[in-house]
Amino acid sequence: MNKKNSSTAQKAVQENSGEVAQEANSCCGSLRRTTGQLERRDPSSVHKAVQEHYGKWAEENDTCCGQAGGADEKLDNILYPQELLAGLPTDIANFTAGSGDPISVAGLKPGEVVLDLGSGGGLDCYLAARQVGATGHVIGVDMTPEMIRRARASAERLAVRNVEFREGYLEDLPVEASSVDVVVSNCVINLSPDKLRVFAEVFRVLKPGGRLSVSDIVTNRPLSADKRADREEWCGCVAGALSHKEYVDALTGAGFVDIRVSPNIEMIEKAMESGLARVESNKKLSNEEILEHIRNWDNLEGYMFTPHTITARKPA
Repeated sequence: MNKKNSSTAQKAVQENSGEVAQEANSCCGSLRRTTGQLERRDPSSVHKAVQEHYGKWAEENDTCCGQAGGADEKLDNILYPQELLAGLPTDIANFTAGSGDPISVAGLKPGEVVLDLGSGGGLDCYLAARQVGATGHVIGVDMTPEMIRRARASAERLAVRNVEFREGYLEDLPVEASSVDVVVSNCVINLSPDKLRVFAEVFRVLKPGGRLSVSDIVTNRPLSADKRADREEWCGCVAGALSHKEYVDALTGAGFVDIRVSPNIEMIEKAMESGLARVESNKKLSNEEILEHIRNWDNLEGYMFTPHTITARKPA
């Protein structure tokens, strides 16, 4: 089955005109630790909805950024430099729900240990594995069994030996403390209902001086309670998006330094040029007008959701 889904790239630019909520609704779920174990009270309809959505997608062999019907399909993944994807079967290279390229930004080095949060079909893991080499190691963590199976099958097919995939939640990572050099993630943190817990876990598993490299959807203002309650929008990387300030505050609270949260203008321009950008507005906007809104999005009456590059560091 080769049904084309609405993609994260299609959500690269989304503006909703209308009244803006005056109060931010918390994006933190009800997770707590008891006797060293993570207890999930009401595992959240968010987790279940996201699992079901992406599990079905994995089994249908679909992709968010192009169609991935087989090895002979055209390579149409616009998120990465084409040279980075060179040599990968197109059905693997096209299979992504990402919003950018956290691998190039991470500046990976041979021998490093890399953790991918929400590894999905494994694309970022395979790209990272090439860069860290035989002396390095890459761990992919995903909560969706169908994604884990797909990623492991692709790893076998590619004969990648320095990658492993572990099933688990981002809020309770199955990774030892202070064991990872770099954490990457591609449009997945926004899917978590407890981002503060995710950032605390990332801080825990990173070695002193370790780095965080993320592509994620960020919004121009805190979302209303009604917006956060929309499960379909959670799966579409909208209802769980943090504002710029919320992202910076959450990372700062977790202990990170050298935090940068920047709009990925290059990705937005690519999405608009390729026709994948999704714009919802009461008036027709040119590409230049959209970019101008992004540059001045604090003054918009409604919401805007765009891909951002987020980097940070755990103090040495």
